[in-house]
Amino acid sequence: MNSDWIVAIHERAEKFLENRQYEEAISYYESAIEAQPENRYYYFYLGLMFLLQGQEEESQMTWLLALAEEDAAKIDDWNAELIGILNKEANRQVKFENYQLAWVIRQQIRELNPTDINNLLHLVDLSIEIDIYTNETLADYQIIDRLQNCTSPEDLNQNLLIHVWDRVVKVADLEPSSLELTKAIAPHVKESQAFIKIILDLNCELAHAHQHLTAIEFCKVGLQVDPKNLKLLNPIVNLFTETGNYSQAIQYAQFAYSAAATAAGKLVQSLVIIKSMMSAGGLWDELFPLIEQHKLLIDQVLAENPQNLGTSEISMGLYSASFYFPYIEDHPQNNIQIRRKLSQLCQSNVEMACPDRIEKFKNQNISLLKANFPSRKKLKIGYISTCFKRHSVGWLSRALFKHCDRDKFEIYTYMKTSQAVRDPIKDWYMAHSDEVYQYSLPKLELADKINSDRLDILVDLDSLTSNTICGILALKPAPIQVTWLGWDASEVPTIDYFIADPYVLPEDAQNHYQETIWRLPQTYLAVDGFEISVPTITRVDLGIPDDAIVYLGAQRGPKYNPHIANLQLEILREVPNSYFMVKGFGEQESLNRFFFDMADLQGIEKERIKFLPRVQSEEIHRANLQIADVVLDTYPYNGATTTMETLWMCIPMVTRVGEQFAARNSYTMMLNAGITEGIAWTDEEYVEWGIRLGKNEKLRQEIFWKLRQSKQTAPLWNGQQFTREMEKAYQQMWMQYLES
Repeated sequence: MNSDWIVAIHERAEKFLENRQYEEAISYYESAIEAQPENRYYYFYLGLMFLLQGQEEESQMTWLLALAEEDAAKIDDWNAELIGILNKEANRQVKFENYQLAWVIRQQIRELNPTDINNLLHLVDLSIEIDIYTNETLADYQIIDRLQNCTSPEDLNQNLLIHVWDRVVKVADLEPSSLELTKAIAPHVKESQAFIKIILDLNCELAHAHQHLTAIEFCKVGLQVDPKNLKLLNPIVNLFTETGNYSQAIQYAQFAYSAAATAAGKLVQSLVIIKSMMSAGGLWDELFPLIEQHKLLIDQVLAENPQNLGTSEISMGLYSASFYFPYIEDHPQNNIQIRRKLSQLCQSNVEMACPDRIEKFKNQNISLLKANFPSRKKLKIGYISTCFKRHSVGWLSRALFKHCDRDKFEIYTYMKTSQAVRDPIKDWYMAHSDEVYQYSLPKLELADKINSDRLDILVDLDSLTSNTICGILALKPAPIQVTWLGWDASEVPTIDYFIADPYVLPEDAQNHYQETIWRLPQTYLAVDGFEISVPTITRVDLGIPDDAIVYLGAQRGPKYNPHIANLQLEILREVPNSYFMVKGFGEQESLNRFFFDMADLQGIEKERIKFLPRVQSEEIHRANLQIADVVLDTYPYNGATTTMETLWMCIPMVTRVGEQFAARNSYTMMLNAGITEGIAWTDEEYVEWGIRLGKNEKLRQEIFWKLRQSKQTAPLWNGQQFTREMEKAYQQMWMQYLES
């Protein structure tokens, strides 16, 4: 066939298709077939026109006529030509978003070549687009079987393969077939970066939806493709920790440490090991030497002073390298100094990686200052956190949103969310915000959004519990930046203020902090109360007599160390007919060994130590607190949310006051709830208060009534008053900024 003639045919066909002149095209090709019945291209395009008109049977009959009398040796070639025409048209229809028609065309290709894996992948993609994808779609097209038995992997369209898989796991992440598809794809992945990124995004969604076991399986597949990928190893450690499989968490953490290539990388992975071991609980014999090694690694990294880390996971991870030191020792001078040096190292890397962005934000903040001099009618306050949900931050921050003076302030909320989870607390914050920006993962690009919103003050609620948010704050997207609530101060150099009160930090604390400490007049935190459910556990369930004295330790695993546990057991030993309940956490075997071995040394029967089972919600946890007569706080890292909940439930408690922020939370909360009974300044006082409260029922009753009455009068329970004091601080910060 003359090549010029074929080109002319293609041009005429393209013109008909572009103009959607299907009727004219049908007449044209029918006439052409009468003139040249041996020309199969006429039949191919005529059948296509019938198909585009919705006349599927006519199209198939037309193609059958074209191929019926062809030699068997040529059938495959002509089939390939027809498939090429149909494939091109299907892609063209997708370009014009005619997905239904593209799906119909590709079904015809499937009839001609049922084993074409790329066409089948296109069909899966289109079925998602036109919303007909079901749990059986992959099986109907035999996608997984064909991938598992693929004999020509070079024919696989890699981009299409990854694209379709990405869409499948997004619309059906919890379906077993999605995981099977992932496993089938893994051996065919040639470029791992895109594959790993999808796994990481999926892992984030699944973890947020509490689908940890499924997330683990996806991570394992990712590690088959890239076994030493730290971006996958770290999430799988967290996932195993969340599911209580601490031995696996520790093993993966140790493997990640061995895979790290630099001192900075090993330091970040060393923290992961420490976290997994502290979460397991009771592993202090192994932990203490590991922590000393960790300190040496910090010294090494600070001495090396690497400046080529950019904004990588390693660079961001260095922010929290000293995170667990306050859990172990109450030395704020040393701990804060180390934290500051690490934050300065991170800052220099961020500045080298993002000079243009930092300069842009600086100029934007200056122009904002000029535009609003001397004052703005309404101040724009931004709150950023990954925890505006069923989380301590979510429970404790509500007063600032609920009681906000809308005549003077606008609230901009930057929250981490998941499409897979409906959280009423998240919805509440959205309803009480003027503007909301949702993100799945905190990335440095979030700083661009914050800066474009032209905030006056940005308040970080996470501190070192979110390394990436520290990196965002390092860019200085807002003119005034404040740390409040989530942890101690981060020491990020671009943070201006750290919110405290007269009690939660000692008078000389400013000597240690680079942030300016802004003390509110009474309390740095207040709530209007907590939701309570119905108790799910009784003394009978735990085998505890009704007349026994029940002590409760309500903290998470990392807060229990041998020192405070020994003090608590000493109290138990001195109070007859008493029991010690420990909130369920960690790895049961190591916890049993930890507590039971110490109890044995003090001559205490192990039956007097009970482990509370985990419960489904915070509301149930609070209701179950009523089983306790006295709550024993931890040291050097106190409770915070648990202390607030204990006081709200009117239960006496004993706290050991220290020097650092983490060792004074319960102290300020008890004072602001109107009680001093149970506040200890030494180990000896801690034990004395514990014994006294256990033996003196009248004293416990007096504290109960004090706490009950405090709900009407105490600063800790006056969210509106606290909000006014916080807002006054914002106004004063803004005026000082203008004056400077």
